Amino acid sequence: MATPKTPDSTRRSERSRRAIFDASLELIGEVGYDKLTIEGIAARAGVGKQTIYRWWPSKAAVLLDAFLADAGDEEIELPDTGDLAADLKAVLRASVDEFNNPAFEAPYRALAVAGANDPELSEQFVTRLQETGYQAYVNRLRHAQEAGAIAADADPRIATEMLLGPFFQRWLMRSLPLTHDFTDTLVDMLMRALAPR
Repeated sequence: MATPKTPDSTRRSERSRRAIFDASLELIGEVGYDKLTIEGIAARAGVGKQTIYRWWPSKAAVLLDAFLADAGDEEIELPDTGDLAADLKAVLRASVDEFNNPAFEAPYRALAVAGANDPELSEQFVTRLQETGYQAYVNRLRHAQEAGAIAADADPRIATEMLLGPFFQRWLMRSLPLTHDFTDTLVDMLMRALAPR
């Protein structure tokens, strides 16, 4: 007589976690952050809401983990072809396409807006999501500086903020379209500001 198999709780937990992530990302696109609820996520994922509260303190925490689940822990590196302007333009054009994609835009915007009213979420958003991307730009600019492509006294962190600040402002406020032409212009202006003297 065969011995019944003991259910693998690890596998079940991972299935539930994945279902919760998928549900939260689907719902944020369908109903928006204000109408997103733990109850709604639980119902869509087919789990009890107590399961979600056991792992996360809020819907924002669920959404942040869901958004980061597929990102991995690899360090981000910008391309380095030897042409800083071309590399920055290529990366920012890809970023425009990504930020204009509703599947990316809805959760990212929700997290950015929620973080404005939640200092703890804001800190998590910056350290776990935004800072990784910023550091990739800082590293690329520092390498260009070492190669003599930008001024030796330029601050790579400030230069990164000069480049990405207007990008995020335009995207977040929806004041004007976020386009390839816009980001190309940002790069051209940054390159003039950072030109070796």
